[in-house]
Amino acid sequence: MLPCLNKKFFGVECMGCGLQRSFSFLIHGEFIAAFKMYPAIYTLVLLCIVVAINTFKPFKFSNKIIIILAILNVAVILGSYAFKILT
Repeated sequence: MLPCLNKKFFGVECMGCGLQRSFSFLIHGEFIAAFKMYPAIYTLVLLCIVVAINTFKPFKFSNKIIIILAILNVAVILGSYAFKILT
């Protein structure tokens, strides 16, 4: 796994810390551990799937769905980062 340069140089975790390990847990079927490691993993996977499908076969309201999922992702990432910092 790639080390977090922000954590290595500054000693503070970034908003993406845990994403690689979470994805690894997800691939190995450890869904709860993946969520605990990085709560935004499921919304990110869903966003990637929608964007991939839209790339090959555009569908109605795809732009609105992608925007909503992107906003949801940002909210989950910021919320989990704030929770991590405050606890």
